[in-house]
Amino acid sequence: MPGRHTSSAPPNPASPGSARRPAITVPTLTSPIGRGTMTTTSFNDGWAFRRADETVAVYVRLPHDAMIRETRSSDAETGNHGGYFPGGVYIYTKRWIVPADADDRDYSLVFEGVYGDARVLLDGREVGRCDSGYREFAVALEGLRPGATATIDVHVDNSRVPNSRWYTGSGIYRPVWLESSGRLQIPRDGIMATTRKIGVEAVVDVAVRVEGDVPLGATMIVEFLDGERVIARRTTSMRVDGMIILPLTIANPRLWSAESPHLYDLRVELAVDGEAVDERRIRTGVRTVKVDSRHGLRINGTSVLLRGACVHHDSGILGAATFAASERRRARLLKDAGFNAIRSAHNPLSRAFLDACDELGLYVMDELTDVWMKHKTPNDGADRFEEMWEADAAAMIATHRNHPSVIMYSIGNEIAETATVDGVDAAHRLHDYFTANDPTRPTTLAVNLLLNLMASRGSSAFEREEYTGEKKPSKKEATSTVANMVTARLGRIMNLVSRLPAADKASRDAFAAVDVAGYNYAYGRYRADRKKYPDRVIVGSESMPGDLPAIWKRVTRIPGVIGDFMWTGWDYLGEAGIGIWSYGTQSGSINKPYPALVAGPGAFDITGLPGAPALLAAAVWNTADAPGISVRPLDVTDERANKSPWRSTDAICSWSWRGLSGKAEVQVYSADEEVELWLNGRCLGRKRAGARVNFVARFTTQYEPGELVAIAYQNGVETGRGTLRSAGPLSLRLRAESTELDGPDDLTYVWAELADEFGTVDSYAADVIAVAVSGAGSLAGLGSAAPMTEESFIDHEHSTYRGRALAIIRGSERNGDVSMNVTSRRHGSAEIVLHNQTANRIVHA
Repeated sequence: MPGRHTSSAPPNPASPGSARRPAITVPTLTSPIGRGTMTTTSFNDGWAFRRADETVAVYVRLPHDAMIRETRSSDAETGNHGGYFPGGVYIYTKRWIVPADADDRDYSLVFEGVYGDARVLLDGREVGRCDSGYREFAVALEGLRPGATATIDVHVDNSRVPNSRWYTGSGIYRPVWLESSGRLQIPRDGIMATTRKIGVEAVVDVAVRVEGDVPLGATMIVEFLDGERVIARRTTSMRVDGMIILPLTIANPRLWSAESPHLYDLRVELAVDGEAVDERRIRTGVRTVKVDSRHGLRINGTSVLLRGACVHHDSGILGAATFAASERRRARLLKDAGFNAIRSAHNPLSRAFLDACDELGLYVMDELTDVWMKHKTPNDGADRFEEMWEADAAAMIATHRNHPSVIMYSIGNEIAETATVDGVDAAHRLHDYFTANDPTRPTTLAVNLLLNLMASRGSSAFEREEYTGEKKPSKKEATSTVANMVTARLGRIMNLVSRLPAADKASRDAFAAVDVAGYNYAYGRYRADRKKYPDRVIVGSESMPGDLPAIWKRVTRIPGVIGDFMWTGWDYLGEAGIGIWSYGTQSGSINKPYPALVAGPGAFDITGLPGAPALLAAAVWNTADAPGISVRPLDVTDERANKSPWRSTDAICSWSWRGLSGKAEVQVYSADEEVELWLNGRCLGRKRAGARVNFVARFTTQYEPGELVAIAYQNGVETGRGTLRSAGPLSLRLRAESTELDGPDDLTYVWAELADEFGTVDSYAADVIAVAVSGAGSLAGLGSAAPMTEESFIDHEHSTYRGRALAIIRGSERNGDVSMNVTSRRHGSAEIVLHNQTANRIVHA
């Protein structure tokens, strides 16, 4: 199916966090007067926040996650789904001096996302609402009195939980913008750029919509700019109905792709009698998308295989708060690890993440929802699906259609009712809606064939004890061992069941409704289904990380299979314990009891540290320069492991286990033919590597401190070597990923590590650290990747995990140094100085 489209959308500067401060009175802020063209201004600062049952408010700077500040408990109603956090009802208040031009201009607030049922009040009267947690929405501020002090309240009700299968956060978790425009305007998301043709010249159709009464003499000027240079320009008279489509020709275009993510600026100006009355700018790329069963996926006419990562929306120790710096960091680390595609699981990505994907070069499968008409959790959106889905889809298309990174729309994830007549009808309706409103991208639907088979027989996994985590003590003792065994084999079970003829029957009509069939945990069907359905295009929309060698063999050999998405590229909060290995008598079920916090299957953990799944992926895709080494933790190798199918190994990248001894299990990942392992100058043997052994060579040796070296060979010639070392004398050391901050909407990440003078971290060392931040910045979050913990991410004190903790520092409104002092109980103290330079807060769109 042909598809082309590019660019970002209205402005999306970086996004800050929030910090608890002393009790305050509600502040009054003044917004600059917007003259002439549209202005879009950050509206993130100066909010007073409180729980609805409290009277004392605290300052916060948006975006803000109210849930991450709550106290977790074993009886919290989100249960394992939400990481044992409670829900709540919250109120955000801001006082704002209305500009003097309010009689002549329109003012509105744009909320990129509020999790919970949201009501927006202006001076006590409701002016807008949104009951969809991932939908961007705008609220017109009508009836303003110039010079008056207006009070804006946002009431957020996220008390009915669980309403999701993962951690959602609560409150205004994405940025808010104040927009000021004249009566005649180019509305937010009023531009659509579509690449119609590529070659020596590219033809891009630019559609523009204008709101207001269009006078005679109105003109529209459209320009493509490459840096400061105008490379294409058209001017036309504006139609009275406010709609135009202008084709622009770009000579010798630089095409956008993941390998070469070139972006252009697109400027659109509306003028009346030669005077500009409005202007919008977006960033866009020139590229085409096509899929068919013969050629698979083609970007700009070149075949592409998707090396994909499923990614949830939370920001790890920051909770759900969406920071542009955090989103870009995550995208960059995934890209550097060899991934070239992201699946937004299971909701539309933030503008900031899409901007990062555009700039860095990552393809995006943009997903609408996890729930249609059947509940997966007691309070999810199933009852409101029919009344909400179209508005959600419209907002998703409008805000994402200009991003070149978005190459495919997923209309749902594991919607088991697609095995029924009503579900298939809904699939057709959603596909038709997306195709009618954006025909430039194919649609897909992520189907779990086991769940569809169950649904076709009137059953649902989402109502069963092993999924919901409901406690039935009388059965626990008798079933724990069996449950652990079933859990460990669940991936194999899903793949085997998916091959049954009944599973095909329960999914074929749903797959026929979309352009690309998304298979969750069913790679065993690929070859047979391509023969049975020769026109079907297949993507592995969700898979176990350890299955990647078998999956990628099929992806590269079976025409019409366009790639695979690992569950998950990045770890996430909630769905607690699904990918965590436990030991001995600990629970081995999918759902771990409190204080389990993270899911556990990520190639990267929640702090951004890569693990063995990332090494395996790099070996399978042959994107690594050297063999990767991981080692099973020495402190658990003597215990029985309760494995998870969502994590093929518990090994980590470390050879430093101070004070431990015993058998060490070493895993070396390489695409080459052989690997040789050396320990302290002694050869431990040479073994097969590469595809013949699923890209991992395994060694066993007695642990001794020192240097572990893996050498890869191809045709007998060394191709690269990887090294792990043991740490020498330890002390607390700080390592900043960046020492520069760009104002209050920027972040930097500082690692607190128990390491030697060379930076080697000891994985068995443990300590408690305390962080103090002063100057032109503040502590936005402090934590670790510990899968089970009762500690909070908002405290100034936290335990290390495997020798590390992570502090996230946010800039402020004032310029200057940020001093970070960290003390530990047993490893001394350390200090680092960062620098904050405040940027301009006003953005013109």
